[in-house]
Amino acid sequence: MSTATRRSALTDWTLVVPLVALVALILSWGRDLPALGVVLVALCLAGAVLAAVHHAEVVAHRVGEPFGSLVLAVAVTVIEVALIVTLMADGGDKTASLARDTVFAAVMITCNGIVGLSLFVRALRNRVAVFNPEGSGAALATVATLAVLSLVLPTFTTSKPGPEFSTAQLTFAAIASLALYGLFVAVQTVRHRDYFLPVETERPADAPEGNGDDEDHAAPPTARAALISTGLLLVALVAVVGDAKAVSPTIEKGVADAGLPNAVVGVIIALLVLLPETLAAVRAARRGRVQTSLNLAYGSAIASIGLTIPAIALASIWLSGPLLLGLGPVHMVLLALTVVVSALTIAPGRATLLQGGVHIVLLAAYLFLAVSP
Repeated sequence: MSTATRRSALTDWTLVVPLVALVALILSWGRDLPALGVVLVALCLAGAVLAAVHHAEVVAHRVGEPFGSLVLAVAVTVIEVALIVTLMADGGDKTASLARDTVFAAVMITCNGIVGLSLFVRALRNRVAVFNPEGSGAALATVATLAVLSLVLPTFTTSKPGPEFSTAQLTFAAIASLALYGLFVAVQTVRHRDYFLPVETERPADAPEGNGDDEDHAAPPTARAALISTGLLLVALVAVVGDAKAVSPTIEKGVADAGLPNAVVGVIIALLVLLPETLAAVRAARRGRVQTSLNLAYGSAIASIGLTIPAIALASIWLSGPLLLGLGPVHMVLLALTVVVSALTIAPGRATLLQGGVHIVLLAAYLFLAVSP
């Protein structure tokens, strides 16, 4: 490697930005930031998101599907859980519903936003988006079961007043969530791995040469490059979540000053944390790998519930105040509609612009009702 090439590699923005964002996190942690500080941290947050997408794709190219999408989904969710627990520990009673709001927002963003954008982008480019209904259907069934067990049942149980579980019920929900998540990962990566692999499609006659898929045919990165990207991916994701926490007081103040419901904070946090997966899913869809996009979407939703509920159950041992998990009537309607529409979308194994548009509208309805309940 020449000196110029080595210098270029060392100054590659995907290497530098995660480290800069991590430094911004360290300098801003636990401090009240002025307006300029918030802007700088927000810029570092945006750069860390883009860097995370790049390094996730490097890792995914090395390990192949469905392991690649699993790496990003689990990494994001683990750090998201840490963010939720940290905010709940600092916020007292006012954050009693933060876990519910953030997890439900993650479900709606992944199942409608990421899925809808991916289908829309691919159908716009290739008329029809093709994927594997067996794998996607199994993932959707897991999401629906986890969401009902953890977010719907607390509204109707009677052991404890309010939309919350008793200790025994929360323990059962946590164990069931972990069991389902572990079973899904085993099916996805070992027993029925072929159900989660991208479906190969023919290139349309009028498609430009390469059709945006050239990267898929490039040689996989070396083990050393993949290892470096794995480390930088974790650094970038820590920076994403940490910088999001750094600007969260400004977000909370802005939400309160605007007279918006406190649940909007959870929505904004979920939107920020899921940005890397959203960008990665859309890029995969543009390359014709819609199954990868769906793996990212549903895998993130499953991980968000399957890992968050057990972590919150464990954290509730030392967290004071109530833990509100049950959804209200409006959100239960949106969840039911999402499950029904998703099932109709997944069943044929093919989707058009219409299906993508329907999911995007469902997300828009959720966001609008979060702001104007």
